[in-house]
Amino acid sequence: MPSPFQSAFFGDIPQISASTIKNQLRWLLFLRVLILTILFGIGVILQTKSHNLSIPSIAYTGYFIASVYFFTIISALSLRFVKNHKSFALFQTVVDALLIGIIVYATGCSRSVFTILYFLPILAGSFLLLRLGGLLIASVATMSYGFILMVELLYDPLPLINQSSSLDEVMVAMHFFAIHGLIFFILGILSFIMFERLRSTESALSRTTLNYDRLQILYQRIFEDITTGIITVDDAGLITSFNHAAGRISGYPDHEVIGRMFYELFPGFRTTDHRMFRQTTELKRNDGSVIPIGFSWAKLNMPGEYGDCRVYTIQDLSQIREMENQIKQAEKMATIGEMAAGIAHEFRNPLAAISGAAQILQSEQTTDPASRRLINIVTRESDRLDHTVGEFLLFSKPTEPLKEWFPGKSAIAETILILDQGHQIDNKKCRIDNRVRHDLQIWADPNQFKRIIMNLITNSCQAFGKKGGDIEIGAEVRRNLTTGGDEVIVIISDNGPGIDKLVLPKIFEPFYTTRESGTGLGLAIVSQLVESHKGGITVETVAGERTEFGITLPLP
Repeated sequence: MPSPFQSAFFGDIPQISASTIKNQLRWLLFLRVLILTILFGIGVILQTKSHNLSIPSIAYTGYFIASVYFFTIISALSLRFVKNHKSFALFQTVVDALLIGIIVYATGCSRSVFTILYFLPILAGSFLLLRLGGLLIASVATMSYGFILMVELLYDPLPLINQSSSLDEVMVAMHFFAIHGLIFFILGILSFIMFERLRSTESALSRTTLNYDRLQILYQRIFEDITTGIITVDDAGLITSFNHAAGRISGYPDHEVIGRMFYELFPGFRTTDHRMFRQTTELKRNDGSVIPIGFSWAKLNMPGEYGDCRVYTIQDLSQIREMENQIKQAEKMATIGEMAAGIAHEFRNPLAAISGAAQILQSEQTTDPASRRLINIVTRESDRLDHTVGEFLLFSKPTEPLKEWFPGKSAIAETILILDQGHQIDNKKCRIDNRVRHDLQIWADPNQFKRIIMNLITNSCQAFGKKGGDIEIGAEVRRNLTTGGDEVIVIISDNGPGIDKLVLPKIFEPFYTTRESGTGLGLAIVSQLVESHKGGITVETVAGERTEFGITLPLP
């Protein structure tokens, strides 16, 4: 915040930076030497041509100029060490005013032709320090000139220069003092007013230029970085600008299209109907491929006498068309899935009749081995087909989970017992170790949770083959670092042959299986049921060593 002293002398005028004042001081010192050198040359010439003028001898003039040179050199060298440049500038302008006083005194006091040189430090002070410099240097110049007049009035001849005094009346001296003092202050006031306005204008111009540059950079960045293609065309149909997005969509670099006819490159955009919000056409890219394009255009209201200038915005519709096709395909597949589910449901009734008839025939005693073998085949395949249809219906028509709290260890133990009693696993070859704690509670649909565990255990036991193996089931509660909530993670690991890396990305796809008798729906159902619980599933496997499934279920 500026001090009251600064506010009084500088007002609201933007202040010059220290580096700027420093540069201006260098110019001030240079001009001081230059002007005094010129004055020295004039003095030598006048002293040579005529002795009637009130000019000191060449020797005195040389001493004076040498002293000023020395002082200026010292000031220039000390400029790099000065911290308060404003005070230093004020000191230098005051010195300049006093040096002008010495010149005026040495060249005839009131008769001196160099009195006008007082204007220079006044202008310099106003330029560097505005009101403070202008008024202060005008005061110094006035007092310096007044002191010279007083000496001239009191002493005859004048001290040091041995010249006769031309003032003999006080009123004449007052007249000289009043006129010159008034002129000095008028010059100081006018000069600092002019320089203040100049500085305000420069500051406003600088701000305006800076804002304009910022807006230009902003508009340029928007024009270049926007994902929509923008093309501008002048009244002659020539392309005047072409942003990066337009180049990416069309395949043309901007330097190849700017200045060329727009409709020759893009004939599909030839239209006069600008009332449509968005129009579509086919665009032939630079590489020869054709893509669908959405575009719109508007007239540009350019200043001056310009005709039909236009701006076109274009957008590649390839991804949108692809998404539309995917949605249509998904709707088609959903319809087919509903039909397939209905057909599968209708299969169950005749399949149940076939299975029942086969079981009746199997219960009857028959001595024909071939007939018994055929009946066994019908019974076995009917059961397998019924299991496949059941899994397909479960996958095609998932139900919302009815979540509740239940003990995890007993639910897993019951699932193992069902698998054992149903002869779906061989407990001698497929050994299961239930390591879940008795106090662990799980928040899920109990039936769907058992289905998840059943499918994973069955999948592992089938992967063992005739060799057999061990399955370990564990579970724990942990904190999810992403959501901040608690969750239960159930780990089912085995020491089976593992899963091949090429097969791993596809194991959750429906109807994908590596076994001849598999349906390819077991792991797909597991993934679907886990997702319905807002959970997640992970797989870690080492070929030939182990496989580990992790089921994560969030807790409320």
